[in-house]
Amino acid sequence: MTTGKRIREIREKRGLTQEELALKCGTTKNYISRIENNASDIRLSTLKRIIREGLGGHLKLSLEL
Repeated sequence: MTTGKRIREIREKRGLTQEELALKCGTTKNYISRIENNASDIRLSTLKRIIREGLGGHLKLSLEL
């Protein structure tokens, strides 16, 4: 599952529209749409803000070699 699809899934489970999520994390509805549809690259800082401020979660990253 892509990051965008996962954000959409969680947003919908939380009952948020794209516009409501955008307002919570200080971005635009258009940008949220582009992320959810994998039409835009996303900076790590922006991803963290969407997850933390918009969705109320925490981002954990791991790297395996």
